[in-house]
Amino acid sequence: MENEYLLLTPGPLTTSKTVKAAMNMDYCTWDDDYKEMTQSIRQSLLDIAKVDSQEYTAVPIQGSGTYGVESVIGSIVPSEGHLMVAMNGSYGERIGQIADVYDIDHVDLKVDEQQPVTAELVKAEISAHPEITHFAMIHCETTTGILNPIESIIPWLKERGIVTIVDAMSSFGGIPIDVKNLGIDFLISSTNKCIQGVPGFSFVIANRSILEASKGTARSLSLDLYDQYQEMEKNHGKWRFTSPTHVVHAFAQALTELKIEGGVEKRYERYLANQRQLTQGMEKLGFKQLIDNEWQSPIITSFRYPSEEFDFAKFYQQLKFAGFVIYPGKISMVPTFRIGNIGEVYQDNISELLEAISQITSATVE
Repeated sequence: MENEYLLLTPGPLTTSKTVKAAMNMDYCTWDDDYKEMTQSIRQSLLDIAKVDSQEYTAVPIQGSGTYGVESVIGSIVPSEGHLMVAMNGSYGERIGQIADVYDIDHVDLKVDEQQPVTAELVKAEISAHPEITHFAMIHCETTTGILNPIESIIPWLKERGIVTIVDAMSSFGGIPIDVKNLGIDFLISSTNKCIQGVPGFSFVIANRSILEASKGTARSLSLDLYDQYQEMEKNHGKWRFTSPTHVVHAFAQALTELKIEGGVEKRYERYLANQRQLTQGMEKLGFKQLIDNEWQSPIITSFRYPSEEFDFAKFYQQLKFAGFVIYPGKISMVPTFRIGNIGEVYQDNISELLEAISQITSATVE
């Protein structure tokens, strides 16, 4: 059965027919072919991150992206450590919640949801808290679609010996990120974002030496990042506990399709073209982009309600009937909704969406 609508969300997202078809096969988790697939995925992730396997490793973790984030926070920050979390949206705040659950000492750098986390703000906060040993931030904050400038923040922290953690959930694979040169120690993402797989596991690109030094730190059994890493190293791709086999095969296919498209750079170009077309078209229809162009990501865009009378619930249902599913807003201060343009989404799809919105808004005015 074909999808009745196109997902214009930041993940789960619309996947290709071939990625879906890859799930039509059952696997044994002990089978050598399956373990080799896991190992191939791990290497492909390192290649995308532009790191070598001597200095970094890739560790898949069963569960959604938040499982991967929690695995890193709970496994890497020691009891005597001090974490700083930069927050300009819900996902930064979620890292703070994870730290609270594990009773990890943390300082929160809170920034307005409509503004980026800047190097100046981070430097000032670090100066006020010289005890900080670990730092975590979001790259693309999908609460709004803002893209935080990790390029001007992470290297400065790395020079000071602070362990750096980047949640690149909705950017890795769709925006070029040079992990090694930036000095990112732990980067977290998941299968159902820019690599265009289906939901089921997250993964961590990890600095090997720091990861190996974390042995015994984890506050969870199933989310112990070090133990997951060790199992995969010793048993050549064997997951500790039952893995999402169908998702793994779909992700392997998605990685192949990323390579066929031309890699991250070409996918980034497609996402950029989608987003620019979307924003320009929406502007003509009376919908203003929330975030300034300087900080707007190519992943998902927040739009302000065009008027106080705007009925999002009705708009959502009308668009769904027309074949498109979008996201409600998540920002706390301004009424917005969000439209993503990642996944199997192309400029023709954006044109069709804009035409549908034009018809809906014209009918509303009439």
